Amino acid sequence: MKFSFLLLAIVGISFIGPTKHHYISFKTAKEFRSFLNRETAGFPLISAHRGGPMPGFPENAIETFENSTTYQPVIIEFDVALSKDSVLVVMHDDKLDRTSTGTGPIGSYTFTELQKFSLKDKAGQVTSFKIPTIEQVLKWGKNKVIFTIDIKRGVPYAKIVDAVRKTKSETNAIIITYNANQAAEVHKLAPDLMISASARKVEDIERLNSMGVPNNRIVAFVGTAAPDQVVYKYLHSKGISCILGSMGNLDRSAMANPNQKVYEKLLANGADMISTDEVVLAGKQFDSYRTDKKLKFANLSIK
Repeated sequence: MKFSFLLLAIVGISFIGPTKHHYISFKTAKEFRSFLNRETAGFPLISAHRGGPMPGFPENAIETFENSTTYQPVIIEFDVALSKDSVLVVMHDDKLDRTSTGTGPIGSYTFTELQKFSLKDKAGQVTSFKIPTIEQVLKWGKNKVIFTIDIKRGVPYAKIVDAVRKTKSETNAIIITYNANQAAEVHKLAPDLMISASARKVEDIERLNSMGVPNNRIVAFVGTAAPDQVVYKYLHSKGISCILGSMGNLDRSAMANPNQKVYEKLLANGADMISTDEVVLAGKQFDSYRTDKKLKFANLSIK
C-alpha cells in the first residue's frame, strides 16, 4: 500500500509540470509602436490592474506580475510614488497602511526604511514580498510584458522618462496621462514614447493633436463604461488602439453573470485592451474570443 501511494504521488507530481508563463516581447520600439498603431494584426490583451492581485499576491508586487503571466499574456498596470529620498517606488496609495505592514505617508520614509515593511494582499494577509522600485519592475518586465505606468501626484514625468530610458524600456512601456496638458508634457519630454491618454470622444483627440501629440503616439483610454461603437471606429480609423477600464461595474457584472460573456462582448464592441481586476475570468473569455476569431500573436511566447 505504501509503495502504491508513493507511486501515485510521484505520477501525480509529474502531471503537474512546471508553471508556464505567457510572455510578450518586441525587438524594437518601432515594432512595439506598430502593434499599438494597429499596423500589424490585432490581438486583444488584458491589462492587469495594479498587476493582477489575488489571494497571496498583493497589488504592485513583482511576484504578482509574474503570477499574472501564468494566466495570460498581459499588460501590467502599476503605480509609482516617491519615497522621502526621491526613489521611485511602486505603490498606489499615499499611505502604506492598506497594502503593507507600514503606517503613514509613503513619502515620510526613505527607500531603505520602506524595505523593512512587507506587502499585504487584499484580505490583509502579510506576504514576504517587498515594495519594489520602478527600475526593478522595468528590468523584470523586459521581454515579458507590456507596462502602463500610472503616476501618483507629485511624481515628475521627467523621472519616469529617465527610468524608461535607463532600463531601455521603450520597447514595452506606455506612460499614463489624465489630460491633454500632461500628454503634451510627456510627448515634449519623450517624443518617441507611447502615451495612454483619456479620449472618450472625437474632441479629445482633436485637442491632443492641437497640443502637438500625434495619433501614432496615443493609446486611448476610453473610460470605465463601454463607449458607443462610433467612438471605437473613429479611433481605429486614426490607428489608435483603445483601452477600456472594466474595474468596478463591468467587472462586477462579469463576475455575477459569467455565462453572459461580458468581456467577449466588450471585445466584439471594439475594445483592443481591457483593464480589469478579474484576470482569471477575463482571461478565459479572451481565450474564447481569440479562438473564435482565429487570432494569432507573433510576439507571444510560452516558457
